[in-house]
Amino acid sequence: MPSVTVEDYLKQIYLEQQSAPGGLVSMGRLAEVMHVVPGTATAMVKSLAESGLVSYEPRSGVRLSRGGERLALGVVRRHRLVELFLVRTLGMDWSEVHDEAERLEHAISDKVLPAIDRTLGYPQFDPHGDPIPPAHGRPAATSAGALVSLSDCRAGDQVRVSRIMDQDAAFLQFADRHGLTPGTTLTVDANDTVADALTVRDGDGRSLTLGASAAGKIQVEPG
Repeated sequence: MPSVTVEDYLKQIYLEQQSAPGGLVSMGRLAEVMHVVPGTATAMVKSLAESGLVSYEPRSGVRLSRGGERLALGVVRRHRLVELFLVRTLGMDWSEVHDEAERLEHAISDKVLPAIDRTLGYPQFDPHGDPIPPAHGRPAATSAGALVSLSDCRAGDQVRVSRIMDQDAAFLQFADRHGLTPGTTLTVDANDTVADALTVRDGDGRSLTLGASAAGKIQVEPG
């Protein structure tokens, strides 16, 4: 049974690989997201490499092995199912569940997790729109392929909010307050690249202007 620390590292490497060039995560970036000094991250990665869970390239970075990816996907699956369970079944606010799931993801057993999955109706996405890995195999390669950043949309585009990329509680509360939640349909009224501002309108005609930074944290698909 991998330790909590090992699971945390594997999960973060997996998440960073999704946007890392060539799927290779730099040691500086890994240290940053793990909130440790680079030397500590490097020592841990070397230990993971000795266990066959990662491939480490000095001065370049790290990527998961097939075995490391399998373990990482298991942790991500537990985390996202727990988040959805806390929101849908226990009625917790979606801005609170990330930190709770960080703790519970290491404690949920292989017997309890399928029961949670079944109770929730075998969902594909967590409350923030992140895909829930399947019980076996890899997530579908096209799960996020059709998504674009709201900041890249043009005036006149009709889109549907699919994923909130920022798990910070304050940003999630902001998104919830303004109806920027997965499933919401929006019309882009204007995208002023000079002012770095984007104006959207929901189905009830309510208008909202977002800065480019905030809009960049919201992924959408054609609505």
